[in-house]
Amino acid sequence: MKNVSILGSTGSIGTQTLDVCRRYKDDLNVVALACGTRIEMLAEQIKEFNPEIVCVGNKDLVPELEALIKGYDVKIVTGMDGLIEVATIKSADIVLTAVVGMMGILPTINAIKAGKDIALANKETLVCAGHIIMKLAKENNVSILPVDSEHSAIFQSLNGENKKQVRKILLTASGGPFRGKTREFLENVQLEDALKHPNWSMGRKITIDSSTMVNKGLEVIEAKWLFGVDASDVQVVVQPQSVIHSMVEFVDGGVMAQLGTPDMRLPIQYALFYPDRRPLNGEALDFYKLREITFEKPDMDTFVGLKMAYEAASKGGNIPTALNAANEYAVAKFLDRKIKYLTIYDMIRFAMDNVKFIDNPSVEEILNTEQEVYKLLEENFK
Repeated sequence: MKNVSILGSTGSIGTQTLDVCRRYKDDLNVVALACGTRIEMLAEQIKEFNPEIVCVGNKDLVPELEALIKGYDVKIVTGMDGLIEVATIKSADIVLTAVVGMMGILPTINAIKAGKDIALANKETLVCAGHIIMKLAKENNVSILPVDSEHSAIFQSLNGENKKQVRKILLTASGGPFRGKTREFLENVQLEDALKHPNWSMGRKITIDSSTMVNKGLEVIEAKWLFGVDASDVQVVVQPQSVIHSMVEFVDGGVMAQLGTPDMRLPIQYALFYPDRRPLNGEALDFYKLREITFEKPDMDTFVGLKMAYEAASKGGNIPTALNAANEYAVAKFLDRKIKYLTIYDMIRFAMDNVKFIDNPSVEEILNTEQEVYKLLEENFK
C-alpha cells in the first residue's frame, strides 16, 4: 500500500489522479488533499477517500466545508501553511503536486526535505526553482517523477539508457487550437476560441498556455532541469495527433519514443506505481485506425512565447521566473476578459526586459521576483 497526498485535488490532474486511486484502492491510499475554492467537490472527495487532513485555500471557506462533512473525522488546514502541512504529512509516501502556478514551490521543497517522493505536475516549480529543487532531491535521495505527458514520455524513453549518450530531447507539441494561424488572426482571438484544445482535456490556465505555446516553452525549461540537459538540446516538434508524447535521440542517431492515446491517467499512474505498470481502462492506441502521424516545425515568429522561453532559459537566473510570473498574471487577466490575447506576449516581453536580474536566486528572491513582476505589469498595463 502506498500513501498519497494530492495537492490540487479538485483540478483536472487531481481528479484524474483520484480516478487512478479509485481503481487501485487496494494499492493506493489517499491520506491528504488540498484544493483552492471548490469546497463542494472537496467534500465529496473527503467522503469517498477519508483522508487524514485537507487544506483549503481560504480560511473563510472552512465553515462551509465543515457543514458539508459533518460527522467525518478530518483535520482542516488553510493557506500556504496548510498546503505545506498536507505536503509533509508523516504518513505520505508520495506527494502529487498539481496546484497551478508558483504556489507549488514551497510545498514541494518542504515535501522533499521531509523525504517524500514527488509526482510532479506543477511545471512552474522547476521553471522557477529547478536549480534548488533538483539539488535538494539529490541530497534527500528523493525521486522526482514527472506527470506531464511529455516529460513522462522522456522519462520512459530514458529507462535503461545511458543519459550521457543523449544527443537531444524531442519535445512534442500538439500546436494547440491555433496551429497554422497567423499573428493577424491571433489579434482577434476570443476566450472561447483559446479554450478549445483539439486533443487534451485540461484546466483553463494550462489550456490558454497551450494555445500560446508558452506551456511548451515552460516544458522546455522543465526538461532542462529534469534531465540535466541544456535548453538548446531540447527541440520542440509539432505532432498534431498527440500520439507521440515525446522522444529522445541518442548519439548514434537512434530515437526512442513513447506513444499512447492522449489520456493523462497514463503518466499519472506511471508516476504513482513506478517502476511498475498497471492496466489502464480506456481506449488503446489502434495503429490500423491511426493511419498517419505527421510532424511540423513550430512557428516561433507567430507563437513568440516559445521563443521567449528559450531566451529565458539561456539567460537563466530569475528570468524564467519573470516569464512565468508575467504569464500567470496575463493569463488571469485574459481569462477575466480584461486584456486581448496578444497582450499576454506583450506582458511577458516587458517583464523579462525590465525585471532586476538575479543570477542565482534563493527561494525568497524567486518569490520577490514574482511580486516585482506583478507590480511592473500593474503599473504599465492599465
